[in-house]
Amino acid sequence: MSRLPIRLRLTLPFAFGMAVVLAAAGFFIYVRVGGALLGSVDQRLRVQAQEVSGRVEHGRSPFDHDSADGPTVAQLVNAGGIVVQSTPRTLRPILAGKALGGVLRGDTVWQSGSIVGLANDWRVLAVPAKVGAGQGAIVVAESLEPREEALHRLVREFLLGGSAALLLAILAGYLVAAAALRPVEAMRRRAAAIGASTPDKRLPVPPARDELSRLAETLNEMLGRLQSALEHERRFVDDASHELRTPLALLKTELEIALRQPRSRDELEAALRSAADETDRLTRLAEDLLLVARADEGRLPIRLEQVSARQVLADVAARFELRGAEHGRPIVVADGPDATVEADVTRLEQALGNLVDNALVHGDGAVELSLRESDGAVELHVADHGSGFPPSFVERAFDRFSRADEARGRGGTGLGLAIVELIARAHGGNASIATAPGGGADAWIALPASRAPVPPRPAALSANS
Repeated sequence: MSRLPIRLRLTLPFAFGMAVVLAAAGFFIYVRVGGALLGSVDQRLRVQAQEVSGRVEHGRSPFDHDSADGPTVAQLVNAGGIVVQSTPRTLRPILAGKALGGVLRGDTVWQSGSIVGLANDWRVLAVPAKVGAGQGAIVVAESLEPREEALHRLVREFLLGGSAALLLAILAGYLVAAAALRPVEAMRRRAAAIGASTPDKRLPVPPARDELSRLAETLNEMLGRLQSALEHERRFVDDASHELRTPLALLKTELEIALRQPRSRDELEAALRSAADETDRLTRLAEDLLLVARADEGRLPIRLEQVSARQVLADVAARFELRGAEHGRPIVVADGPDATVEADVTRLEQALGNLVDNALVHGDGAVELSLRESDGAVELHVADHGSGFPPSFVERAFDRFSRADEARGRGGTGLGLAIVELIARAHGGNASIATAPGGGADAWIALPASRAPVPPRPAALSANS
């Protein structure tokens, strides 16, 4: 059944239902017509029995052979069960046994069946009557052949008419199913025409507000999301190609310079150091791209554990302490209460490290790491005292390859904040940035607070705090 076309799968149950309805209607009509014809026969037999009874009571001949309405088969039986008179005369007794005994006791008896010596089936009526000096019976019968012929003709006509009606109903059902599925075929043809070169095309939406129109709207929304994802991936590939092209070109230039003759030892070392820096940049970019790709596939690996938020901030500050000192930029952890978060320490430190790195590269003054709690969330802030974020950058800060200074040539890759947001979302939180009211940039990660107690802090950290 599942291999049949959907039009046939819709038509076959309709055809089966119509066949059942027609058969039930035919059976009902057959029974009602048969009952009506039998009732008509019974009515005539009653009239004939009354006429015969009247004749017997008035002493006349019970059977009027000259009357067209007279019985064609009838018998007059006395109390001893002997046929006194019969038409036709050679007809053997119609009633016998219990049926005859019941009539002689005063009952009216109806019978249907064959009569010995006569063809076809007959309807028989026996009523009590006075025959001579005792109780007797009048028996009249009428052939059921006309009724059976009428019923047979009705069956033949119904089979012909019903079959034609069923075929018309099946054809109509098939055409209705085809018409109902025509919008689906239109959507299929349009979907077959949509390709990578025409991602803006959409499926036709049927005018009726039904399941098909809702399906078309849902599919169009899906196509819109796919188009957005495709455009996003194209931009991602273009941006990644651009980011890879710059360090590769610089690396090639440095190597070409190093190969020129003659070159001093210091010049060669400088060229190699520059090539090593570009190699490191390529390595970091490749790792960032791998992290983004894993996040897009929904499989960013994280190992959650209960950790102290201030402990994480202190570890990140200690890791960047030497680099901050080189730039004359102290990195401090603000005082305040501690909180517990359920997080992957490595990933969380990576995200905070990106924020600290951005603050050191693009900010000014001391870099302050702080902890705040708001609406059941723990916010880990990284702030500086620079000029803050440009207003036009805030809305696209977490887009991939987005920079506050688009003209910067050898700055970051533009993936730092995007990775921060991916890590935050993987933990069930979010990332945000803002320009502080007093000036300076403020970026933070908000993670769901944990009800677990704060893990004990190491003695060294406690002493330094």
